[in-house]
Amino acid sequence: MAVFVVMVLATVTMLTRVSADPDMLQDICVADLTSGVKVNGFACKSNVTAEDFFFAGLAKPGATNTTTGSLVTLANVEKIPGLNTLGLSLARIDFAPGGVNPPHTHPRATEMIFVLEGGLDVGFITTANVLISKSIKKGEIYLHSLANCLELSRSPSHCLLQSHLCRTMF
Repeated sequence: MAVFVVMVLATVTMLTRVSADPDMLQDICVADLTSGVKVNGFACKSNVTAEDFFFAGLAKPGATNTTTGSLVTLANVEKIPGLNTLGLSLARIDFAPGGVNPPHTHPRATEMIFVLEGGLDVGFITTANVLISKSIKKGEIYLHSLANCLELSRSPSHCLLQSHLCRTMF
């Protein structure tokens, strides 16, 4: 019996290793934003600095006097070249009272929303055409799964930080 258990554990361990994503070929691939070559992101540059992994653009609230009453500030590979090939981006959305982030989708991304101030009405529509919605407030997180149509809106003034856990298409 002990031999059988060991063999099962060894088999499960091997299958887990085989089915996992492969390790990256290099530890970093900082984007060369000037290169015309694009394969799974930008080409890698050779002269890497600490600035390639830094962005202060999310620290300040954005102006919300827009037609939608919101402003999206992106922190993606164009702003942080060190994100290249990692499949991660971040965005800050600032809302005026009554502001909205129009309905949209992220076909290859899951979105995690974290409210920094105030509150937010969030929702998405499933592929079965079912609305899933909730009001969330400061310090709370809400998740939109892959490829669902989603909308964000709110009456009180607040700031929002959302994390895109995969590459976004929009």
